[in-house]
Amino acid sequence: MYFPLYSHRLKKLLDQLRDAIRLKHYAYRTEETDAQWIRRYILFHNKRHPKEMGNVEIKAFLTHLAVEGQVSASTQNQALSALLFLYRAVLNLEMLGIDAVRAKQPQYGLRHPHCAGIAGAQSM
Repeated sequence: MYFPLYSHRLKKLLDQLRDAIRLKHYAYRTEETDAQWIRRYILFHNKRHPKEMGNVEIKAFLTHLAVEGQVSASTQNQALSALLFLYRAVLNLEMLGIDAVRAKQPQYGLRHPHCAGIAGAQSM
C-alpha cells in the first residue's frame, strides 16, 4: 500500500519500528497495527517526528481518541501500547505519567448481577 502523505523520515521511522517488532518475534498483525497507530499519531500532530514530542502529545492523542473518536477502552490501550513501544524500543525514551482521558470500560460484564445469573444458569 502506498501512502504519498508520509515523508521519507516517517518511512524510516516505521522501518525502525518494524525491525524492533520483528526482533521481539511479535505477530505480523501486531506489526501492522502498531504501524497504523504510529501513523495516526504522527498525522494527528501534523507530521511532527515523535522524537520532538512527548507526554503532552501522547495525552492529547489518547484524549482525542476517547472523546472525539469514541473508541473503546481496549482500542485506546492498543494505541497506548504501540506508542509506548515506539518510544521505548525504537527511540530509547521512557514515557512516564501519561494521564489522558480514558475511554469508558463496558458497563456490563460477567460481574454484572444480570450476567452472573445467566452464567450460573448455563453451568447447571
